[in-house]
Amino acid sequence: MIQDIAPSKMDNSFKNYHIREEDNLIIFDKEGKAYVQEKNGKVAFASGANIKEEEATYLFSVDDKRYFLDAEDIDFDKYLAEGFNFYTIREVRDRFSGVDDVNVFVTFTAYHLWKWYSDNRFCGKCGKPFSRGDKERSLICPECGNVIYPRINPAVIVGVTRGDSILLTRYRRGYAHNALVAGFTEIGETLEETVAREVMEETGVKVKNIRYYKSQPWGMAQDMLVGFYCDADGDGEIHMDADELKYAEWVKREDIELQPNNLSLTNEMMRMFKEGKR
Repeated sequence: MIQDIAPSKMDNSFKNYHIREEDNLIIFDKEGKAYVQEKNGKVAFASGANIKEEEATYLFSVDDKRYFLDAEDIDFDKYLAEGFNFYTIREVRDRFSGVDDVNVFVTFTAYHLWKWYSDNRFCGKCGKPFSRGDKERSLICPECGNVIYPRINPAVIVGVTRGDSILLTRYRRGYAHNALVAGFTEIGETLEETVAREVMEETGVKVKNIRYYKSQPWGMAQDMLVGFYCDADGDGEIHMDADELKYAEWVKREDIELQPNNLSLTNEMMRMFKEGKR
């Protein structure tokens, strides 16, 4: 999955570091496209050589490499260089996964934080500009004292099984490949209740024996994905929500068509069932 970058390891603990020339500077434009270079088939970021200390925010480290984020109102002209281009997060994923998985994960996680900083420039209580915390990863309002932390959206991925078959879906809009039932946790709801509700809403299938599998950070959407397997309760007759899905069917193990890469929790859960490991 996207976070599986061993033997490399990400250190996401907060540090009040200042950027150095040899550090990596991750730049996003106003649309959230990453400014990167393809170098020997891998991702290369801008360096800290042309930025002032106060214009860069430390994000995290991977092994001995440190990564910083540019300020919101960055002057792109001073970073324009041959070989660099702006890529959407999906383009980074599709272009470099399997070749440079570490920097795909770096870009996803940096995007998660960039999106949070970008969406929260002003205090939601009093409207004054936020300042960035210097003791923890936070945004602080110097006027009213309001403090906020990075947004993480909990969502479930559900492998519903019935004997030797699993319930596969395809969304009506967006992602075009096979998927599992998925959805966001609502206020006052446990993850297990989310599983049962989302499966019922999307497919009309009741479930039982809900069991946790694994979780995954998904920076593209600021999500924390939590995977569960469960069994169909009853005959498993499908009543698909046609507004959200264009396909929902019970599919035998041997007939499962996997996604084109191994980055997602969804694909791993489908593969585990296809291979008889779940």
